[in-house]
Amino acid sequence: MKIKLHEIPVSEVVEGYIDSAENGVVGYNGRLNIRPAFQREFIYKDKQRDEVIRSVKKNFPLNVMYWVKSDDGNFELLDGQQRTMSLCQYVNGDYSIDHMGFDNLTQTERQQILDYRLMIYICEGTDKEKLDWYTIINIAGERLTAQELRNAIYTGEWLTEAKKYFSKTACPAYAIASDYLNGSPIRQDYLETAIRWLASRDGKEIEDYMAEHQHDTNCNELWLYFQAVINWVKATFTEYRSKEMKGLEWGIFYNKYKDDKYDPKQLEARIVELMDDEDVTKYSGIYEYLLDGDERHLSIRAFTPKMARVAYERQKGICPKCKKHFEIADMQADHITPWSKGGKTIVENCQMLCADCNRRKSNV
Repeated sequence: MKIKLHEIPVSEVVEGYIDSAENGVVGYNGRLNIRPAFQREFIYKDKQRDEVIRSVKKNFPLNVMYWVKSDDGNFELLDGQQRTMSLCQYVNGDYSIDHMGFDNLTQTERQQILDYRLMIYICEGTDKEKLDWYTIINIAGERLTAQELRNAIYTGEWLTEAKKYFSKTACPAYAIASDYLNGSPIRQDYLETAIRWLASRDGKEIEDYMAEHQHDTNCNELWLYFQAVINWVKATFTEYRSKEMKGLEWGIFYNKYKDDKYDPKQLEARIVELMDDEDVTKYSGIYEYLLDGDERHLSIRAFTPKMARVAYERQKGICPKCKKHFEIADMQADHITPWSKGGKTIVENCQMLCADCNRRKSNV
């Protein structure tokens, strides 16, 4: 791999700057692809963006940037997108700092910014060498998310299409599913979640799915699947509760239970009952419990030490199953009438079983 340091003035980098949103961002008179498919979205906060401009105005050094030279003689920005975008947007008049845009500066001030020389390493090599380098240099900078690193490896037309649906601030996935997903589209959380759900359906990892589809010309399978998941959730659980429903593994539930028959009205009535049950301590687990019936999702309230002591004294230390005597430390509190059959976590419904009897009861 050939790597050479260049000093390129801001005036040349911002020349011909065009931000065409999903269709890409170019500068350097059209020869620099500022946001190739593998790059993350623009994530700088205003303060970070403003500091780039203030550093240039004071002639402070910015960290070096990295470009790669393509076979056609043009360039792709490998590292430094956030700084480059900050400069291009400011000179383009897209934002101001302290109520002063680029055009409000004096001619001397504008020229000082345009003459500022950026330190840029330009490398030439194979795709594998470029991507390896991209991974290494980003470890030292602002940490990439796992999905951003995957995007750097499995770049191609499929990824470009997928990012249109899942990786923009107001992308289609955000429009239909922001109530149900955690994270941020621009940090690739939505894309990662969607791929993980779909890959899981076939027992695969995210990397397996991206490798298989890297050279597809579209991402229709992923987008249609994702819409089906969200539609199924909305049709099955008709009342939205943000605190309990946001961030659940809806795609995993869909993969397992989409073919089962559910009555949304009965589900909603049962949700209301469970929300009102003092023994249920994990409300977000209600949805999975209703799908598979596993009480562990609910974290049923345990008996307190005081309840256990009252039951132990009442039994005089005798396990009601095996009729043997045990110390309280060797016994476990148990519901006489199981919670699933209406038994509550109250002292009247508490019995102390020895560990063996409690284990055998749990396995029935």
